[in-house]
Amino acid sequence: MIPGEELLFLALGGSGEIGMNVNLYGCRGQWIMVDLGLTFADSSYPGVELILPDLEFIENRQDRLAGIVLTHGHEDHIGALPYLAEELKAPLFATPFTAGLIAGKLEEEGLTGQVKLNIVERGGTIELGPFRVSFVALSHSIPEGNGLLIETPFGNVFHTGDWKIDETPVIGEAPSPDTLRAIGDEGVLALVCDSTNVFQNAPSGSEESVHAGLFAKVAEAPGRVLVTTFASNAARLQTIGRVAREAGRQVCIAGRSLERILRVGQATGYLQDFPSPISFDEAMRLPRSQLLVIATGGQGEPRAALGRVAAGTHDLKLSPDDTVIFSSRIIPGNEVAIGRIMNQLSDLGVRIVTERQAHVHVSGHPGRPELVEMYNWVRPEIVVPVHGEARHLAEHSRLALDHGVPHTIVQKNGDVIRLAPGEPEKVDEVRVGQLVLDGDVILPANGSTVNERRRIAYGGLITVAVPLGEDGRLAGTPLVRAFGVPVEEDREDFIADATDAATRAYSPGGKEEAVRESVRLAVRRCATLWTGKKPLVDVTMLQLAQ
Repeated sequence: MIPGEELLFLALGGSGEIGMNVNLYGCRGQWIMVDLGLTFADSSYPGVELILPDLEFIENRQDRLAGIVLTHGHEDHIGALPYLAEELKAPLFATPFTAGLIAGKLEEEGLTGQVKLNIVERGGTIELGPFRVSFVALSHSIPEGNGLLIETPFGNVFHTGDWKIDETPVIGEAPSPDTLRAIGDEGVLALVCDSTNVFQNAPSGSEESVHAGLFAKVAEAPGRVLVTTFASNAARLQTIGRVAREAGRQVCIAGRSLERILRVGQATGYLQDFPSPISFDEAMRLPRSQLLVIATGGQGEPRAALGRVAAGTHDLKLSPDDTVIFSSRIIPGNEVAIGRIMNQLSDLGVRIVTERQAHVHVSGHPGRPELVEMYNWVRPEIVVPVHGEARHLAEHSRLALDHGVPHTIVQKNGDVIRLAPGEPEKVDEVRVGQLVLDGDVILPANGSTVNERRRIAYGGLITVAVPLGEDGRLAGTPLVRAFGVPVEEDREDFIADATDAATRAYSPGGKEEAVRESVRLAVRRCATLWTGKKPLVDVTMLQLAQ
């Protein structure tokens, strides 16, 4: 597909899901990409931590990709760059803080200099083929959240990225109503807009408002305090650092991603008055009432700092009457993992504080009143909801229509939407999908490797080695081994039964594949009779030398 005299929009990720944001705009033979993010795997992907978008569509047209523009530095917007950007061979464009985070990721993957990274000054403008893209400061929970004004021959698009209205953002710039009204005065064909909090009736609230709630809980804590938050929430780091100073506590940082945000933030002019962190050894020698730890792991990640602290495997230790403050929201799907860590902390006698007990968190995404305010500022002809599951996108569409927006279009990943000329409509559909990062290897999310691993996780694995003589007859007893099959104390009896089943199923003289399948089915039937499960069975025929 080559865009002609038209303006096209195509999401390869982030529409119909929260996370993994990848959006394409096409015009006069060229495309630009806005963001290239990832998402985090759940238990349906055993052994996998990261999920990446499948970019086959644009990889096949990389000569027509003019550039990749990044709105801000969250993982669901930049996290896939070190794994996929080199293949695309397109230059990257980001403001200084976001560029600093990207540069660190590229360096870790050995890609420094191999991917062209362009730093755009805040409020700057770039020309990419038929597109003129201007960075517009918006508030979010990370420095340098940007909306993008994308000017094209067929009308202007305002792509919000992640945003909220915060008149006292602690770090970064508050959104300028005058700037947004001026954008609206120039005419906005389409508002492509964050839908995450569309079901929230109240505004998300200001970052400044979190300070009082955090300080109250830290001040009343008798022992050590550990605050966990999203590592990328630099504004929250600023607030926590201020609280620590006011409460007379020294700060210790636990988590590489927190250290990275602090380092990049300070290198680009943020967090200049953040207290100098102390080491783990110093932290453990301090009187308990003088320590505040900031840690990663608030979403229940077992290998993150908080998970290891809760399990007692970290250098930092907590004891009864210490306090852990969850200064973050629970991301849907993480409830069980977070609950497990909270239970471990409770077993230690630790006091737990969440946003349900105190005002210790605000969201970085717009509630309904903020969305309506944005409509009023930029006055779009079309609203295209993105960054949400199907229910979020549909509700966002209804909200926009109810507040006077002439047109909306609900799309999903893979839908090719013509925004102009004419009324917005779906004109095509392309293949989209997901990839997984499994160790150091990128694989299809639903390919044979992941599917086999799911089957092993569900039913276990049985291996059968069948020894054969030169005449094709059994040269010994088949060797059966079971992994993860629920036989426990009956293992020896089960192995004996499965071995007998394999022996009886083997018939010399047939085609090897048919014989192997006969043995496989016989052993699996045996396992099903014993356990009610259908484990993965792998049969190997071993030709023994005389």
